[in-house]
Amino acid sequence: MGKVTGFLEFERTAPLKQDAKERLSHYNEFVKAFEKEEINREAARCMDCGVPFCQSGCPLGNVIPEFNDAVYQGDWELASTILLSTNNFPEFTGRICPAPCESACVLGINKSPVSIEEIEKHIIEIAFAKGYIKAEQPLIRTGKKIAVIGSGPAGLAAAAQLNKAGHEVTVYERDDTPGGLLNYGIPDFKLQKDVVARRIDLMEKEGIIFKCNANVGVNVELNTILRDFQSIVLAGGSTIARDLNLPGRDAKGVYVAMDFLKQQNKRVRNIPFEQEPIMATGKDVIVIGGGDTGSDCVGTSNRHGARSVMQFEIMPMPASARTNNMPWPTYPMLLKVTSSHEEGCERAWGVNTKEFLKDADGNLRALRVVDVEWEIDPSGRPLNFTEKPETERELPAQLVLLAMGFLHPQKEGLLEKLGVELDARGNVKAEEGKYQTNIAKIFAAGDMRRGQSLVVWAISEGRETARKVDEYLMGESKLSCKDGIPFA
Repeated sequence: MGKVTGFLEFERTAPLKQDAKERLSHYNEFVKAFEKEEINREAARCMDCGVPFCQSGCPLGNVIPEFNDAVYQGDWELASTILLSTNNFPEFTGRICPAPCESACVLGINKSPVSIEEIEKHIIEIAFAKGYIKAEQPLIRTGKKIAVIGSGPAGLAAAAQLNKAGHEVTVYERDDTPGGLLNYGIPDFKLQKDVVARRIDLMEKEGIIFKCNANVGVNVELNTILRDFQSIVLAGGSTIARDLNLPGRDAKGVYVAMDFLKQQNKRVRNIPFEQEPIMATGKDVIVIGGGDTGSDCVGTSNRHGARSVMQFEIMPMPASARTNNMPWPTYPMLLKVTSSHEEGCERAWGVNTKEFLKDADGNLRALRVVDVEWEIDPSGRPLNFTEKPETERELPAQLVLLAMGFLHPQKEGLLEKLGVELDARGNVKAEEGKYQTNIAKIFAAGDMRRGQSLVVWAISEGRETARKVDEYLMGESKLSCKDGIPFA
């Protein structure tokens, strides 16, 4: 424990952000780094609890009190070693994770929790700056070849771990650049793409092969993959978005959120795209969906110069603090005010869309909506809703972005041709803890298996799946897992 009385002496510190008006003029990250004294004080707040609930709150099982102590002592090399023992990509989770570890922090019972996510980001960035992060190829190769299909966080984590075990890993990505959602989906102002490219470059130096524009089952022969590799990891993500099949859905101006966000990622990097440009400039924009993807649409629309931005969802407004139905240390479903909301956005809850209204030329001109009231059960779970009388109205909109989550992975192509079993939700069926599909040599990880989830869960599943693949190929595995088995 760095400082025994640190949690009594210091209040939680958050890093400064660039002014909202200034950051709307660019797409770069805008959260400033802690000063040396600030990061030292924040690490000192960690109580090194006898039962560190933060570790159980983290899907990766990060050894948080230990790296906090190393940060307090100023031993950045030790801090990075501890952090990387459980997390392959702290530079990603330190930027875009909702930090369930902080929700489980014991200090959070009656004070603000430790800024674990920011400490994590500082550890890895300082480690890169000091040269502690170097490419390390395994000393011995097993001769086993593994194909990882999908280069999002789950696929990258699986590839990194399997490469450490000495296997020859080839990652197939159907887009033109590796990274999946990290690269095409998450805005640059939350995660600059040079951060992703830096990690991909390191993985290539460690011996991992990346093949882009490689859509397995379409322009890459599936039989070749099945023949040439001893095992296959499916990590293609949950890519089929939830839609709103309402009257007027065909209006020009209604788009799925990911089409909008992916296009902007390419625009920032001057990468050409074939689709018609989707721009919010000078428009009344409505984002349907209250999650992180919706928030990303808000921030991007404001940077385009939208005339107005509104975000709403059909569910009731979340609580702003824990209720009896959300006791510590569970992850609470609370009202989130993101940096994008700070930049300007009207928000509403309990609003149901009835129709997309078009003008004579087929362009979107407005939404017909109505307010709804929810019946809530004793546990706080919404059950059914009824429309509030005399609340139906039109909201002007020339651009609507549907950010209501994802249903399941794409079934056409790879999954259909492989013949892997799917579960009731349409995800690849593979038991948690085993990750093996009905075809012995094929495993599944991340959103493609568990459904839409967090980046930190994808990394966790990639790591756990790699361990099971290693056991399948070698009879045993020395790869680390969140149960605390050390990496050999």
